[in-house]
Amino acid sequence: MGFRAIVVDREEQGQVSQEIREIEVSDLPEADVLVDVEYSTLNYKDGLCLTGNGGLVRKYPHVPGIDFAGTVAESSSPDYRPGDKVVLTGWRVGEVWWGGYAEKARVKSEWLVPLPEGLTTRQAMAVGTAGFTSMLAVLALEAHGLQPGQGPVLVTGASGGVGSVATAILANLGYEVAAVTGRPETGDYLRELGASQIVSRDSLLEEFKKPLDSETWAGCVDAVGGPMLARVLTQMKYGASVAAVGLAGGPKLPATVIPFLLRGVNLLGIDSVMKPKADRLEAWKRIATDLPMDKLEAMIEPAVLADLPDLGSAILGGKVKGRVVVDVRA
Repeated sequence: MGFRAIVVDREEQGQVSQEIREIEVSDLPEADVLVDVEYSTLNYKDGLCLTGNGGLVRKYPHVPGIDFAGTVAESSSPDYRPGDKVVLTGWRVGEVWWGGYAEKARVKSEWLVPLPEGLTTRQAMAVGTAGFTSMLAVLALEAHGLQPGQGPVLVTGASGGVGSVATAILANLGYEVAAVTGRPETGDYLRELGASQIVSRDSLLEEFKKPLDSETWAGCVDAVGGPMLARVLTQMKYGASVAAVGLAGGPKLPATVIPFLLRGVNLLGIDSVMKPKADRLEAWKRIATDLPMDKLEAMIEPAVLADLPDLGSAILGGKVKGRVVVDVRA
């Protein structure tokens, strides 16, 4: 019996198309766990895979979707049984391995984690890779000494998925959050998530020729990279850390080493794709306790499979706010 999936394919002219097709379980890659997918979500990488940008998809036709949550249908792994609720993020699923934009997915058991206690599959996908990455960033900042009361913590790209969750988690933990956005209309939304200060994106993109600016931020979750990250590094307090999680502003870092040498600033790289399972379990545990579910609900934009082609382009254009949750069964 077939099931629906978003399939991207490359045409003879090189253009990438997206359409809902009916495929068979036998079409799925071989692995030890078959999951009935209930929800997926939308991340920047999903936009790249849906549109054929970034070179993430190596072989067509392809089913994107780097995240999913659902119920185990079949398993030859001792770790999971039919009926278990599971979550998947990362491991290059949706990039080189068929992903979650389908009613079924077959993956390796070691890529899965049990659905955290207290979360539904819908809530887990409201978190998704974006929220999971945010929690990893907060854990890294804490491990490098960040505590409430040390000063404002900056969140760049705050109205996006990573930034929205980071803002809500940090505010819930008692931090003073300064949220950076280039969309003034999202100010009320960010304040509702817990931001105490809204910072204009343009103010962090102004040309600044000195190697150091005033010490302002006790920590930072940076989803932008590029020139903005370079400027933020000059404004960090002595010994403070920046957790770098994204490159929406570009991969190049036009910076000097002066903040590292004179202020002991730390630049922490955050990878969520290949994170070991123990770290994943710890992050999901903290998400379940430290992310207010009412704040998470306020971020959700519901979607269905048919919406994904347009949403893929929208997220690449910076036009998606919060967290898109895709009901793949609708």
